[in-house]
Amino acid sequence: MNAPTHAPVAVVDLGSNSIKLLVARRNARGEVVPLHTRTIDARIGAGMARADPVLGEAGMAAAITAVATLLAEAAPHQCGEVAVVATSAVRDARNGGVFAEKLRAATGHTLRILSGAEEANLIGRGLTADPALADQRDFYVFDLGGGSLECLAFRERCIVQAVSVQLGCVRLTEQFVSHPQLPFPTGIRTAVENHVVESVRGAGFDFPLTRPACAIGTGGTVTTARSMLAARAGRTFAETSADLSITQLRGIFEQLLPLTLEERCGVPGLPATRADVFPIALLTLLTLAEVGGFSVYRNSLYNLRYGLAAEMLP
Repeated sequence: MNAPTHAPVAVVDLGSNSIKLLVARRNARGEVVPLHTRTIDARIGAGMARADPVLGEAGMAAAITAVATLLAEAAPHQCGEVAVVATSAVRDARNGGVFAEKLRAATGHTLRILSGAEEANLIGRGLTADPALADQRDFYVFDLGGGSLECLAFRERCIVQAVSVQLGCVRLTEQFVSHPQLPFPTGIRTAVENHVVESVRGAGFDFPLTRPACAIGTGGTVTTARSMLAARAGRTFAETSADLSITQLRGIFEQLLPLTLEERCGVPGLPATRADVFPIALLTLLTLAEVGGFSVYRNSLYNLRYGLAAEMLP
């Protein structure tokens, strides 16, 4: 028997650094409304900077456990459709297909491995579902994950450029930081900045909008920075502004530079599971802002999962 058209849907997104769940439905106005969300840190993307990346057994096992947990949380919502998708870490790994088979055997769900283009366009679709951005017409979107960076430009709320670049924070940390347990090596800063600029431009993204343009930041980096600012101010996440200035982000970056990994793990609002990759993630966003000529990132939680939910919901 077919599920009713008003049934909610569930999306499980296997990112390189974390695995996320969204259960959502449409309201009477046609908006995608979250019913339940959760994130589990399970870094399946460790080792992705190698020339021939392979998913490790421990990472695959942790990911499968996380997916099973999230599917169990979604079950009481009686979803009409459930999608389990993977991004950069799995699509780039030589044994991504092996992992997909392991996941299907363990959970009964077929894994959809998104191409870079699919990922970028679904992130864009998710962003346009954010009611807080309904008045934005021309804007950039930057979604920085563990394995890749998605760059989009919207004009009149339609995508005019969309690229996926291998600039995720796990990937770049493995590539440039030899000893992540030590303070961030300032000597690599120029090399990282040059690599980001060359990679983005090499992928064909040329920052086409008239300056100054609004830049939307999705993914864990901007959200974590916002959580850190909230903790510093003694506020909840929801009580903070969604606008994070480049001055604020640069201040966080400079604060973290002299800290060891152990010390970073104690910074309020910064999850210990992100502390090793967070400095290079901030440096990536700061570099994009300098090239693009914008002074603020507006944080949105409506990214890939919301785009998939919008695709699935009637």
